[in-house]
Amino acid sequence: MSDPAAQALQPRLHQAQSGGTAGSNAAAVGSGSGNSDPVRPGLSQQQRASQKKAQVRAFPRAKKLEKLGVFSACKASDTCKCNGWKNPQPPTATRSMDLQQQAASLSESCRSCGHALAAHVSHLENVSEEEINRLLGMVVDVENLFMSVHKEEDTDTKQVYFYLFKLLRKCILQMSQPIVEGSLGSPPFQKPNIEQGVLNFVQYKFSHLAPRERQTMFELSKMFLLCLNYWKLETPTQFRQRSQKDDGTAYKVDYTRWLCYCHVPQSNDSLPRYETTQVFGRSLLKSIFTVTRRQLLEKFRVEKDKLLPEKRTLILTHFPKFLSMLEEEIYGDNSPIWEADFTMPASEGGQLVISPAAVSGSPSFSKGMNSGSSLGSLGLDSGVAEPMTGEKRKLPEVLTLEDAKRIRVMGDIPMELVNEVMMTITDPAAMLGPETSLLSANAARDETARLEERRGIIEFHVIGNSLSQKSNKKILMWLVGLQNVFSHQLPRMPKEYITRLVFDPKHKTLALIKDGRVIGGICFRMFPTQGFTEIVFCAVTSNDENTEIIYLGKLDLMGYGTHLMNHLKEYHIKHSILYFLTYADEYAIGYFKKQGFSKDIKVTKSRYLGYIKDYEGATLMECELNPRIPYTELSHIIKRQKEIIKKLIERKQSQIRKVYPGLTCFKEGVRQIPVESIPGIRESGWKPSAKEKTESHNNCVVVFLSQTHPDAWPFMEPVKKTEAPDYYEIIRFPIDLKTMTERLKNRYYVTKKLFIADLQRVITNCREYNPPDSEYCKCANTLEKFFYFKLKEGGLIEK
Repeated sequence: MSDPAAQALQPRLHQAQSGGTAGSNAAAVGSGSGNSDPVRPGLSQQQRASQKKAQVRAFPRAKKLEKLGVFSACKASDTCKCNGWKNPQPPTATRSMDLQQQAASLSESCRSCGHALAAHVSHLENVSEEEINRLLGMVVDVENLFMSVHKEEDTDTKQVYFYLFKLLRKCILQMSQPIVEGSLGSPPFQKPNIEQGVLNFVQYKFSHLAPRERQTMFELSKMFLLCLNYWKLETPTQFRQRSQKDDGTAYKVDYTRWLCYCHVPQSNDSLPRYETTQVFGRSLLKSIFTVTRRQLLEKFRVEKDKLLPEKRTLILTHFPKFLSMLEEEIYGDNSPIWEADFTMPASEGGQLVISPAAVSGSPSFSKGMNSGSSLGSLGLDSGVAEPMTGEKRKLPEVLTLEDAKRIRVMGDIPMELVNEVMMTITDPAAMLGPETSLLSANAARDETARLEERRGIIEFHVIGNSLSQKSNKKILMWLVGLQNVFSHQLPRMPKEYITRLVFDPKHKTLALIKDGRVIGGICFRMFPTQGFTEIVFCAVTSNDENTEIIYLGKLDLMGYGTHLMNHLKEYHIKHSILYFLTYADEYAIGYFKKQGFSKDIKVTKSRYLGYIKDYEGATLMECELNPRIPYTELSHIIKRQKEIIKKLIERKQSQIRKVYPGLTCFKEGVRQIPVESIPGIRESGWKPSAKEKTESHNNCVVVFLSQTHPDAWPFMEPVKKTEAPDYYEIIRFPIDLKTMTERLKNRYYVTKKLFIADLQRVITNCREYNPPDSEYCKCANTLEKFFYFKLKEGGLIEK
């Protein structure tokens, strides 16, 4: 460059290439390398830039003018074209110039034009210190961008860096505010933005959940938005290589906007900065979601040890599923979350009201933005976060009905164990590929249809005829296709009747579209005032490789019928209608039973009489919807639950296979024992009843009191051979209070009979070995009375 300012920056560039601090800082602006935070590629650059600016702003006034003179045009005469003062004695290193070199005198001549430094900074004579510091901040940013231009290898990125370099350079000369000009436009670039769309998604998909579960989904959305705001996007060249069908023109524009308004300003705060998720919308998200999702999940998987333990399961298990569901709404043609007037009807359990302000202002969210260098320090709360403004704070003791029920259930599997099992059956790396094998014998009935929808092979649209609006040609073609499907699959139904209902404006049809043509649908009529919907026609046909698939009581090989009904259920839950009624003929009863329909009608006859059509020879069936169930994902959830249970059973079986020592009680004269006393039974999951627990407690009390009795001294410990050499020859089954205490600790006494037998043996052994008038027998007689008194008192024997 011929620019004196650029020539003055050459020592900095050489230092950067040799590994200097300033060089690594500038390189980080372009490449995102050298940072300490794997989620926030701009954090360390921003810190280094802030430190550098603080140093420069602490310079004396004379040294500040010298630094600004490098970027200031000479004003000695109108004929002088010098646009930056050059030190006649340039320092050999940047650090010595900034920190050790004495400030140049204002009379010092410029090495380029020969005029004094004062001629270059005369316009700064009466400028305030605040404005001087602002200009110095731009100087530091210019230095960083200068080195980024030289170090960046991508052509598109290099051009943007050079444009921003020249923009800030011009603003220093003109003492103006930097404004990005040209055809890029001004933020925001699309509405609704990504942040609003994601929050709409949370309400759309999870508003039916319990408050704690909804809050968890909200926290996951905040984490995703946080990562997206600090994620480094792929270059246009990389995008074109990955998306060969797209020439990348639109993405290049968005990428340039992202660099100018979001990425570069993270570490160059002279430029106005915007959050990626607040200025971009669905278009950019469509371009980057697939690759960003893969990179994000891989980073979490590789760095899972850095995650906080309480967040690990949430991030590795629930976050991938959250992203999969979000992906459907990003690429789905009929997703409502991107509509400008998106609203959710109020549900019975209330809604979690969230807004962009709640995201950016959330304490835990801010904490995540200012946390340390590991993934585990993300501000993600898996529980219930602090209430937002205007929301009544509930006492922590207050539990939901579901929580109360869960607490009362005996033998629940600990969540820690379930989470551990989930880790074994859910490999985050595997999630990036196909979710399941379509040939698996355990695949859900609608698995094929569900995956085809995700891949865009099939689509679902709720359509209907309208007499008040202009006819849509595509909708009309679909309605004709539906009339043909229903007529073909329901030959006993008059074609005129089918046509009249399909094109009736009061009826709607959920159409199944594949390759642009209708292959099935469910025609229905909603009665909101009565709280139910009547299903009129329901049929699917598909001609793939000359194989006709009809499901009304016959075949549903592809799962289209099941998935179609599940979509209809979710559509009605969204519209607060929770009952289906239909008349099913003998061929359709089997299908409707599989979809949750029953002949037991709960809707009162007065609600539907006169509203629905009566069919001769058909059976009235009803289906009650549960607003808490995500029907389109239900089979996948149940499959996952089965996998969890299977793993838990395998774990329990592996523990049961442990070999325990044999029983020794039979050698001691015991004839029979209960099954519960077999070693390993408790470990396999058996738990004593409340009565047995009480008996065990009473046993402990009896033994403890016996040991404190004044006549218990002969029976406290096993008899020593030194005191009675022939004792163990006469007594075959010795017992004492110390041994009984150990047996209590080891849960030997699984029944009261075993316990009483040992107590009685203490007395019997004493009488068998000692004379009746001996002191030992007298103690035994006294202790025996005490034993039975306490046994009766504790309820172990009848009084």
